[in-house]
Amino acid sequence: MEQNGIGRVALGAHGPLVGVQGLGCMGMSEFYGDTDETAARDTLEAALEVGVTLFDTADTYGLGANEEFLAPFLAAHRDEVVLATKFAIERRADDPAYRGVRNDRAYVRRAVEASLKRLGTDTIDLYYMHRRDPAVPLAESVGAMAELVAEGKVRHLGLSEVTGPELREAHAVHPIAALQSEWSLFSRDVELSAVGAAAELGVALVPYSPLGRGFLTGSFSDAGTELPAGDFRRSQPRFTGENAKANAALLEPVRTVAAAHGATPAQIALAWVQQRAQVHGLAVVPIPGTRKRTRLLENTAATRITLSAAELALLEPVADQVTGPRYPDMTFTSLAREQG
Repeated sequence: MEQNGIGRVALGAHGPLVGVQGLGCMGMSEFYGDTDETAARDTLEAALEVGVTLFDTADTYGLGANEEFLAPFLAAHRDEVVLATKFAIERRADDPAYRGVRNDRAYVRRAVEASLKRLGTDTIDLYYMHRRDPAVPLAESVGAMAELVAEGKVRHLGLSEVTGPELREAHAVHPIAALQSEWSLFSRDVELSAVGAAAELGVALVPYSPLGRGFLTGSFSDAGTELPAGDFRRSQPRFTGENAKANAALLEPVRTVAAAHGATPAQIALAWVQQRAQVHGLAVVPIPGTRKRTRLLENTAATRITLSAAELALLEPVADQVTGPRYPDMTFTSLAREQG
């Protein structure tokens, strides 16, 4: 590995060896304003160059367009890439606002075939259930996913936004390699029960939005006035109006720690997430998303920053002071089921 490269870690007791930081590819196709495919493809190559091997997509990103976008990169680097994709969030081309959640066996089997076709591959390395529908028994959903492993269509299984008890229940059906949930200085719901269960079971945590959807970088302070129409962060309660004003003030300790390290706020936010591995005793592989090589290199450099006990203590209170929920509708998040 070159000097600016990142290390590797096993993705829990049941998963593959991956770089200690992955890459979220969602924004290369949708949600965060205009995209530049040329720059995004360069970012994919840059990620491999520095040791990023876990590349994360989902069938819902761009209604399949993100998987199709990744297909040429995957074909060129199949043996170097650990490919993660997801099923469960159902969308409709004729109704952009529609979101449904499907976990039933028939849907799982249709979804995997569609993803394999779009990705141009025979096997998905890590297949996640993106959201849980509590009306469908986990034994049915995870059982259907286990069938895909037996058939060679999937190598490892993952879940997203589940509680600790749900993770234990699923793991009893088939070993779960990774749990992908939002985890950052602004979002620590996952610590209520899922992190402890994951550590106990040997399941890796794959934090999504470890930079608070960009808010923790300080690149914007009010999505409603600073981000373009169509950017979905304009609909996120934490990032607009009075909530945004209050939450922007919470970045001050992040900036203080960043100055002490000659680092950016983004790097400190990522270093904090990376150090959750030592705090909780489990593998942690965050997947910050970016479309730019420069940001990719900035993000991966955070893996070489170690925060002191005093710095961790300074950052500890931040999440409890955040105002506004993670989503306008929290129905299908783990927190909604934690709170019963």
